[in-house]
Amino acid sequence: MKRIATIQDISCFGKCSITVSLPVISAMGVECAIVPTTVLSTHTAGFTGYTVCDISDWLLPIAEHWRREGISLDTLYTGYLANETQIKDTVKFIEMTKNDDTLIFVDPAMADNGKLYPGFPAEFPSKMLELVKIADVVCPNITEACLLLGKEFKNEGEYDEGYIKELVDGFLALGIKKVVITGVKYGDGRHGALAYDAECGEYRYLYGNDLDCYFHGTGDIFSSVLCGALTKGNDVYSATQQAVDFTIACIAQTLPDRENHPYGVKFEECLHLLTK
Repeated sequence: MKRIATIQDISCFGKCSITVSLPVISAMGVECAIVPTTVLSTHTAGFTGYTVCDISDWLLPIAEHWRREGISLDTLYTGYLANETQIKDTVKFIEMTKNDDTLIFVDPAMADNGKLYPGFPAEFPSKMLELVKIADVVCPNITEACLLLGKEFKNEGEYDEGYIKELVDGFLALGIKKVVITGVKYGDGRHGALAYDAECGEYRYLYGNDLDCYFHGTGDIFSSVLCGALTKGNDVYSATQQAVDFTIACIAQTLPDRENHPYGVKFEECLHLLTK
């Protein structure tokens, strides 16, 4: 059985980060070890007064223990990290636990809709870039890609395929071999991601129907499926299509009851699509 270790926060309530990654990756038939960096009573979108406990001082002791035990990892998958210290410790964690064949998968979860998430300082993308540079696979959304690369952000309807390809090329210039830019819409009823694999040298837009709605945590669902599929040996294009299809299925499942689920999608009712 393949094994992924995911390094990110965990929300006690709300469907994002480890709360999503663990069941999604497990449903794909891949073992998912977890390395929580922060524990929150709820996720931060749509809730107020939530409690936050930074446990990033556990990261390096966990890495040291795993190294002593000889634990082998097929993939190291990073998601939301709350501060510069967590980024630095995550880089060290990866250095301590990877082997020559370990896939380094980075989702630089820090921004959307043209701006950083609340609480992140303006220099945060430059800190995240240090983690991105050691990745084999990176899957930012358009906002995150622009912030990491210092590019002008453009909203839906303002960009074309050439603009998204330029973002991909920016990551290739950093030495990253596989790049997936998420949240891509060309205004023609499609919604998906542009994927590129340096070994193939081909840009491909993988997409589904644009349901024209927004739910929290769908980026984590997408990344988890993409990471799981790549770990199982799928190429980046088929893995991206799987991630697009499953994310859209989760959104469609939730739409009829969206008022009662502002904290995420009903991904649990779609897990059977992954266990096939």
